[in-house]
Amino acid sequence: MSKVKEKDIEEIRRAVEKEFPDDPALQQVHIARKIIAKEAQLEGVSFFEYLKLLGKQVKPV
Repeated sequence: MSKVKEKDIEEIRRAVEKEFPDDPALQQVHIARKIIAKEAQLEGVSFFEYLKLLGKQVKPV
């Protein structure tokens, strides 16, 4: 579960929709990236360090 507050997600969504008004697919990519960046910020690590941490949590099949 994301630690990012719902109001922050809504602000991100609105900003991205303004930035890419005619491209819903690109909006989704940027919304996801910005949410992950916000989660990294809340954890006190860089974006790439956070991605590495998430990768370590994935269990191989």
